[in-house]
Amino acid sequence: MYLQRIGEPGSERPVAVADDVAFDIAGLTADIDGAFLASGGIERVRQALAAGTLPRVDVAGQRVGAPVARPQAVWCIGMNYAAHAAESGAEPPDVPVLFFKTPNTVVGPNDDVVIPRGSVKTDWEVELAVVIGQRAQYLASPDDAPKYIAGYSMSNDVSEREWQLDRSGGQWSKGKCGATFNPLGPVLVPADEINANAVRLRSFVNGEPRQDSNTADMIFDVNYLVWHLSQVSVLEPGDVINTGTPQGVALSGRFPYLKPGDVIEMDIEGIGRARQICRAAE
Repeated sequence: MYLQRIGEPGSERPVAVADDVAFDIAGLTADIDGAFLASGGIERVRQALAAGTLPRVDVAGQRVGAPVARPQAVWCIGMNYAAHAAESGAEPPDVPVLFFKTPNTVVGPNDDVVIPRGSVKTDWEVELAVVIGQRAQYLASPDDAPKYIAGYSMSNDVSEREWQLDRSGGQWSKGKCGATFNPLGPVLVPADEINANAVRLRSFVNGEPRQDSNTADMIFDVNYLVWHLSQVSVLEPGDVINTGTPQGVALSGRFPYLKPGDVIEMDIEGIGRARQICRAAE
């Protein structure tokens, strides 16, 4: 079972998909958001599916939105794969590197990626996304983290590298917060239905392979990241954590940066595939 939000921006409706059949869950919740996740919404959906009380719905051909609505924070972990740190010219970190994206960067998994005005170094980054299900603060250990994770999705942590690194003033978020810079989805997979520490993730540009790795190669695993962030902040239901990207981005110097008309495709095992077309800012 997985969850989706289907429809045009601002008018998405929540659905659950089981055995390739979509079911309308609007009778259980108005949206897939922090309040739904914190109140046991995923379990309510499972119970309704088991009881056969949810109406089927046809979603063929409709836009897929981000699978969680209005995250109050998008937490991002930098250089969490050793090979990516190396291609970036940095040593692997001893502690998680944290930066932020504004919540309004979040768009659907197949929405266009807008290359900002003046950008010459817009880059792609496939990442496993963690969606928080319960408020988390001062967790006792990483072993406690699974109780606070609602599920998993896929992010493209789009980055403008010149703004991130050369004009940053020392903080990466300047190159991370362009409009459309966080395509998210296509689905939210409940946490107990995927082994997030051993899934393959890949990216392609114009059909050519770019990234191909496994979350088993992360320096800091999911549970450690949730625990660590809970020591320095309060994670709220519906928050998204981008857990870092593997090697194979344009920053490496091996590939050109994105330009209007380029097509980005990404997939994560057990989560699905996304496709974005790049266009210039109006």
